[in-house]
Amino acid sequence: MPFFRLKKLGTQSKFPRLYVALNMNSSLGILMIVACAILCWSSVNYARKGNYTLALAFLVLIGLILRFHVGSDLFLHAWDERYHALVAKNMMNHPLVPTLYDNPLLPYDFKTWSGNHIWLHKQPLPLWGIMTSLSIFGTNEIAVRIPSIILSLLGILTCYHIGKRLFSREVGYISAFLFSINGLIIELTSGRIATDHIDVFFLFFIQLAVLFAIRFTENKNVWWNILCGISIGLAILSKWLPALIVVPIWLGLILHSKKFSFKELFFHGTLLLITVLLIALPWQFYIHAYFPIEANWEASFNRRHLTEVIEEQSRPLFYHFTTMRIAFGEIVYLPLIWFLLKSIKKRWNWKYWSLVCWILIPYLFFTVAATKMLAYPLFTSPAIFIITALYIVFLKRNLPRFRYKWIPITGIILLIGLPIRFSLERVKPLQTIDRSPKWRNDLVELSAQLKDPEKCVVFNVQQSIELMFYSDAVAYDFIPSNEQIESLMKKGYNVYVNDCGNKLVHLPLVNYISLTPRN
Repeated sequence: MPFFRLKKLGTQSKFPRLYVALNMNSSLGILMIVACAILCWSSVNYARKGNYTLALAFLVLIGLILRFHVGSDLFLHAWDERYHALVAKNMMNHPLVPTLYDNPLLPYDFKTWSGNHIWLHKQPLPLWGIMTSLSIFGTNEIAVRIPSIILSLLGILTCYHIGKRLFSREVGYISAFLFSINGLIIELTSGRIATDHIDVFFLFFIQLAVLFAIRFTENKNVWWNILCGISIGLAILSKWLPALIVVPIWLGLILHSKKFSFKELFFHGTLLLITVLLIALPWQFYIHAYFPIEANWEASFNRRHLTEVIEEQSRPLFYHFTTMRIAFGEIVYLPLIWFLLKSIKKRWNWKYWSLVCWILIPYLFFTVAATKMLAYPLFTSPAIFIITALYIVFLKRNLPRFRYKWIPITGIILLIGLPIRFSLERVKPLQTIDRSPKWRNDLVELSAQLKDPEKCVVFNVQQSIELMFYSDAVAYDFIPSNEQIESLMKKGYNVYVNDCGNKLVHLPLVNYISLTPRN
C-alpha cells in the first residue's frame, strides 16, 4: 500500500500570520516582564493619585499580556483542553447534542468519557462559549481560549468592585492586582492544566453572582437579585452544584445590611431560588429525557467523587489547605487566620462571615471529598484575594503602632512578592517553549491533505482527539483488526494507519502514514 507523505502546508485559521511570531524565546519573555513592570508601576502611581479607572485599566492590560503569553501555545493541551475543544467544535453543528466522537464508527463504552459518543461529562455553558468563539474566529487553538481570556480579564474588574463595595477602593485594587497576576488562574485560562476553561467560567459567574448580591443589598432593587439568580444558574451550567455557595453568601450580606424584614427575606430568597432553577434545570431535564443512559451515568459518576478516588486523583486529607501556599503564596495563612479571628471577635458582622463562608465551606467540602484536584476550590480565590488585600491595608495603616516596623513591611512585601514569584513560575517567561511542536504540525498537514475527510478513518494515532479537532476524519489510538478494516472499507471509508516509522505490513488494504508522537 502507498506511503502517505506529508507536505508542508499552512494551518487554516483566521490568525495565520500570528502563528509565526509565537515561538517565544527568553528575550521576548524578558521584554514581557519589563513591560508588565512598567505597567504595574504606572497602575500603582495612578492608584495613589486616586485615579482607579486608569489604574485598573493597566491591571487588565497586565493580565492580558500574561494570559496571551501563556495562552499562545499552538497545540491543544492533553488534560482536559483537547476534549473540551473537540466537543465544542462538534457542537457547532448541533449545539444541543454534545458529542466527542461525532461519528462513532466502532463500538464504544458510554461510561468512558474520553472515548464515547454523547458527551455529558461537563455542563454545557463553557462548551457553548468555546463553540461560539470557534464559529467566529475559526477552528484553532487560540479561539478555544478566547472566552476564558475574556472572562478572566472581566474577573479582575469584578474582583475590584466586590472588594471596593465590601471595604474600600484600596482593598478592591489590591485584590484585583492579585487576581490579575495569579499563576493558577492564568494557567487554567490557557488550558495548560486540568479542568481549564470549565473552572474559569465557574469562577467568573460565582464572582458575578456575589457582586450582584452586594448591589442588591445596597438598594433592594429586585433586578439585582434576579441577576444574581441568573448568575448562579449560569455557574451551575458551568460546573454544577458547588455554585450554591453563593446562597449563604447572599444570606450573610442580606443580614449584614439590616434592610430586610423576615417577610422580604423570604420573598427575595424564594425569587432567587426560582430564578436559579429556571436557568439551571431545563438542561438537566433535557439531557435526562434525550440521553437518559449517559445522563444517569454521569450523575452517578459525579456523586462518586465524594466517596471514591476517581482517576487516581488521591491526595492527603488536608491537600487543599496545604496547596493554598502554592496557589496564593506561602504566608497566605496569616491573613486568613487574622480574618477568621477578627470575624469571631465581631461575632455578628455578617459581611465578614460571608467571606468566611465563601472560603471555609468549599474547602471543608473538598477536604471531605475523596477525589481531590488543585483547582477544585479555585472559585474561593476572590475572597482570599480580598482578605489578603484587607490585611495588607491593615498592616500599612497600622505601621506606626509596630515597634519593629520591618515586621509589617516584610509581611507586605511577602504577601505581594510571593504571588508574583508563583506567577512567574507558572508563566515561565524565561523558558524557550516550542509553541508549535512537530506532532501538531503533522496533524494539521495531514488534515489538509485528506481527501473527503468525512470518509477517512485514521488508526494508531496517539493524538486522536486532536486530529479530529483539526479535521473531520475519525481517529482512534489503536491498531485495527483486519475485520474492522474490511467493515469500514465496505462502508466506503478510506483507512489510514500510523506506522510510527515501522511499516505494519501485516495489515492489508490500508494507507500508511507516519506521524510524530506527542512528547
